[in-house]
Amino acid sequence: MARKKSAHKNPRTPSRLARSPDWPVLVLAVFGIAITVYLSVVSLSSAALAGCASGSSCDLVQQSQWSTLFGLPVSIWGLGLYLVLAVVSFVARPGPKRWQVLWWLSLFGLAFSVYLGLVAWIALEAVCAWCTASLLVLLVLFVYLSLRRPASEGGEPWLTFLASRSAVVLVAILALHGVYAGWFQTAEDPRLKALAQHLERVGATYYGASWCPVCQQQGAAFGRSIERLPYVECSPEGRNGPVNFECIAAEVRSYPTWVIGSRRFERKLEPRELAELTRFDWDGFESD
Repeated sequence: MARKKSAHKNPRTPSRLARSPDWPVLVLAVFGIAITVYLSVVSLSSAALAGCASGSSCDLVQQSQWSTLFGLPVSIWGLGLYLVLAVVSFVARPGPKRWQVLWWLSLFGLAFSVYLGLVAWIALEAVCAWCTASLLVLLVLFVYLSLRRPASEGGEPWLTFLASRSAVVLVAILALHGVYAGWFQTAEDPRLKALAQHLERVGATYYGASWCPVCQQQGAAFGRSIERLPYVECSPEGRNGPVNFECIAAEVRSYPTWVIGSRRFERKLEPRELAELTRFDWDGFESD
């Protein structure tokens, strides 16, 4: 009696079907990867961005303190976000869990991009076209994923749903703002404090502008002692406002500018260099 052939199923077929990629998310993530790879290469090589002349808005943003985070260019962090979005959208099985991961990532990425854009606009009076392009990619991603919210995520109204989950993201953004604002810096360095006070005593003057990227680097070199520097703000009303009369009288042409006695330095000066120029005993300093 002939044996009835049993039907054999390919065990991989269901797995392949279950791992159907989310193509719209994957395509948008690839666009984001292309943008952030380019920005990362330019940042690491100190090259100029396409379409960004020296001193332009995007050049100011790229050189500002907000262009890095924990010692790495922000574009590298963005690249990591897009790579995770791409991998999850391609590898993870369709369902509520995949949607949750993608939605949370897009929400955080969008919130951080909006934060950086607002800071650049308010503090620097500048807009970076490349950063805006990445923000738009994240916005489209977030809207697309939001419109596909699974029924299993609950039937609560969208505003309630978004508000309850945005609180977590806002706390994270506030913490990152604290990193930029120096909330988590260590205690004031006694030597830098003493140097800043010494500069004031000897009559040194530091002219700068709040929107000037190199001035931000100059201030960061003094950590918590930044407020003790003999500083003159040359653009009290922002980048497009009038120049402070004191800076005009001192014939300040670029920022930062240090005037120490009869000498003028139109560049950033390291604390040790300032100590040498003003005869402050940097190596022999001992705190009380």
